[in-house]
Amino acid sequence: MSRYLDSVCKLCRREGEKLFLKGRRCNGPKCSFERRSYPPGEHGQTPPRRSRGDNFRRQLRAKQKVKRTYGVFEKQFRNYYFKAARQTGIAGENLISFLERRLDNVVYRLGFATSRNQARQLVKHNHFTVNGKRVNIPSYIVKVGDIITPRERSRNLATIQEALEYTQHRGAPEWLEIDTDKAEGRVQGAPVVEQIAIDLETQLIIELYSR
Repeated sequence: MSRYLDSVCKLCRREGEKLFLKGRRCNGPKCSFERRSYPPGEHGQTPPRRSRGDNFRRQLRAKQKVKRTYGVFEKQFRNYYFKAARQTGIAGENLISFLERRLDNVVYRLGFATSRNQARQLVKHNHFTVNGKRVNIPSYIVKVGDIITPRERSRNLATIQEALEYTQHRGAPEWLEIDTDKAEGRVQGAPVVEQIAIDLETQLIIELYSR
């Protein structure tokens, strides 16, 4: 499977806002976006020229922002869109629901990791269980009622303990419940777009794929 090997800070600069891809560094003085908020590349500081394709550009940027925020590639993202479109309800909200319910994102939202990339690595390395069963697939979709916990041998892992300490002020979204004493998270509802602290223009994404 392909991987993005360049600096993830360039992705934030390209989208023109922080996507919090590097955890605590994004809130510190070393954040690249704070020092260089313009897009990367030779022409990064040159204002883009307006053209007849401005609407397409907005749709593409909306899609790229969501893809980069959740760390998924184009083929996977497209599959999520088609699944979302086949379900009843609003396709854009269904799409975000799939992305939010990915196990790596849930681990991040619960505060067991400082970034989704770190959460993805922890899941891959067999540090988490869902309903008592080990799951090492970052794209695993959790369901209402699922309980997510670090494995017994992983609970005192320095990475997880430091993440819990660092993220305790952040809290979990309303659709998740975290018990820090037990180091246990529970899915208590379906994610709602309004509860996500990211400005996601899902309608533009639907328009792009409907072309």
